[in-house]
Amino acid sequence: MIEYENLGKVNKKFREELLKTFETVLDSGWFILGKNVSEFEKSFAHYIGTKSCVGVGSGLDALTLSVKTLNLEKGSEILVPSNTYIATILAIIHCNLKPVLVEPNINTYNIDPNKIDEKINLNTKAILVVHLYGKSCDMDPIINIANKNNLKIIEDCAQSHGAKYKNKVTGSFGDMAAFSFYPTKNLGAFGDAGCVTTNNESYTQILKQLRNYGSNIKYQNELTGFNSRMDEVQAALLKVKLKHLDDINSHKRNLSKIYSENLNDDFIKPIIDDNYYDIYHIYSIRHPKRDKLKEYLIKNDIKTEIHYPIPPYKQNATKGLWEGEYFPVSDEIHNTILSLPCSYGHTEEEIYKVIEVINRF
Repeated sequence: MIEYENLGKVNKKFREELLKTFETVLDSGWFILGKNVSEFEKSFAHYIGTKSCVGVGSGLDALTLSVKTLNLEKGSEILVPSNTYIATILAIIHCNLKPVLVEPNINTYNIDPNKIDEKINLNTKAILVVHLYGKSCDMDPIINIANKNNLKIIEDCAQSHGAKYKNKVTGSFGDMAAFSFYPTKNLGAFGDAGCVTTNNESYTQILKQLRNYGSNIKYQNELTGFNSRMDEVQAALLKVKLKHLDDINSHKRNLSKIYSENLNDDFIKPIIDDNYYDIYHIYSIRHPKRDKLKEYLIKNDIKTEIHYPIPPYKQNATKGLWEGEYFPVSDEIHNTILSLPCSYGHTEEEIYKVIEVINRF
């Protein structure tokens, strides 16, 4: 069986270093907001190319606290791609704001800059872009639109650790950028963790307060905050894996190249463009008989995933938000997308085996 993901295999390569690091944290007796969090924040900010990084409890928290930090008036609108994962939508809703869906580009799966202007009105205050599957959004036109309309930009970088647009790393374009370190990410933790990167010192201070009950000084609470702190264990272990992130990305890019060069043209493969450095958190293909293809592969001992089977506007949790609106591009993606095995734990031989089987479909 070729599994879609095996985190035991992924992390085995760092086992000794991880165990030694864990013992150091255990022996220190300090587990919340200590030196490991501070050191990871500094290292990750340097990697992304921003002035600061604020560690939080999860990717959803990173998104929610980023939106909260903007301090927008209740009911303000934030533009967001219609095919994103539900977390991006939930962050906006949790802040009592209105998510306005913009269709993606059918080729990149990211928000289509050509469809943004038509959704902007006086209530629009921000664009929340999502660098889906490990490919950066087309940032130049998005930044131009934001500047022209005085809109803030938040980046959802949950799947784009190290991805680049014109040699600039995602997470360094917007006013803030939210990252998830969920265990399956290219930079994955050993539980839930996330962070926000920014160049805005005021935002940094607000984020640090919001993650810690709204407090900078113990027992003095200035804001209506949350309990969302990256713990010392996750920070210490993430520091170890951050040193290997470029190798992880290179490995996944190599496996993806094998797929792209050898899968036959019955399958719609990710587009490749020199302006983009893709890190393939997910290697996705599309096919009109996606469900039959998935079933065929599992019968041949190959596991796949669907990211994602249901678009946000069809979820029960969002019922009534977009009454009477339809998103055909999003529907086409959700109905045909399939994620193939492509992790740091996979070998080239396994990928060639997947290709051999899938090309017979």
